[in-house]
Amino acid sequence: MHIYHALGLHMHQPPDNLRLLLEAESWEATQIIKCYERAARYAHIYKDVARFHIGFSGVLLEQFLDPTITEGYRHIVDIPEMIKAYRDAENIELIGMGNFHPIFPLIPVEDWEEQISLSIELMERLFGRRPKGFWPPEMAFCMEMIPYLKRVGYEYVVVDSVHVKPEKEKDIYMPYICSFEGSEIVVVPRDRDISNAQESGLDPNWFRNEVMQKVSVSPGKELPRLVTTWSDGENGGWFRQMDEVAGFFGHFFAPYMELVGQGKMGIQPITISQFLRQNPPKERATVRTGAWNVGSTSGYDFSQWAGSESQKRAIDEIFKLSSRYWALKQEKGDVTGLLSKARSLILSAETSCFLFWGEAWIPKLYEKTKAAWELLDQVEASQGV
Repeated sequence: MHIYHALGLHMHQPPDNLRLLLEAESWEATQIIKCYERAARYAHIYKDVARFHIGFSGVLLEQFLDPTITEGYRHIVDIPEMIKAYRDAENIELIGMGNFHPIFPLIPVEDWEEQISLSIELMERLFGRRPKGFWPPEMAFCMEMIPYLKRVGYEYVVVDSVHVKPEKEKDIYMPYICSFEGSEIVVVPRDRDISNAQESGLDPNWFRNEVMQKVSVSPGKELPRLVTTWSDGENGGWFRQMDEVAGFFGHFFAPYMELVGQGKMGIQPITISQFLRQNPPKERATVRTGAWNVGSTSGYDFSQWAGSESQKRAIDEIFKLSSRYWALKQEKGDVTGLLSKARSLILSAETSCFLFWGEAWIPKLYEKTKAAWELLDQVEASQGV
């Protein structure tokens, strides 16, 4: 039995947050920026055996490119050198996502394409290669996204295993073909249970025993097994631990890679694209609309982001604003450049964090929508709409 492991880490900060942290929470800023540096460094240390995935939101990458951020964090991490380390780490498969980390099923469909394409363009510019796989922010996925992902060249999308509904017996350790309105993409189920452990704390022996046990009772245990685990890569004390020996990379990742190098693990790290080349999927499935589990929520709905009345009003505000933008763009075009400025604010307002943190962060969403409304008012006034 061949067991492969696709390990993924998701990296994201909301707009301007690296600057705010540096000004108000310098220790937390240090912890977070070290998380980004650490992943690239360990990829190079274990370049012969390590294979894993890193997903960056576009809004985080844009902060890396900000000269004030580069200078402000220089005493902690050399950000340009860190970006180069990722660029040179061929054993890291870079994963794309929505540029401003939106929850796609909760934003206007008209905004999907730009959120997707902006992220690809930025990653290609920074790292010199296009992402092959897509990680939906908050793992919030719906079948309607498939044509949009396929149109820009994505080969696969990672989804939470609880939402995968195969035509035959369910097996979360294999990829599936998923289609919608004539477009097909490969869906890769994430093991929710082991991913939870990856986020909170584990060691190589527990991981090996858990994987072996779960794989042994999986329906397709005679087939090559792909165990996919995914978590945030900078949230929680486990990843932010400044004593590396006690954190994710020191306590789990490094000993894991040592065992792999010695041929004692029985589990082979692999990139998803490599696994798919070697084992093209044949079985088909559909994916129920949903997200991953956050805290006590199940991810079967979007209650963490759209459960309260204030969250629902904020989402409605985005839909109205986006609709007005598209109407103006279609009727008058962007003669003055004001529409482009409004557009950037609208897409930025769709950042999931503004909804996730509820009453504390929703005002940040309205700051952006208010500025966008004012720009659209100027467009109407200047063009006599």
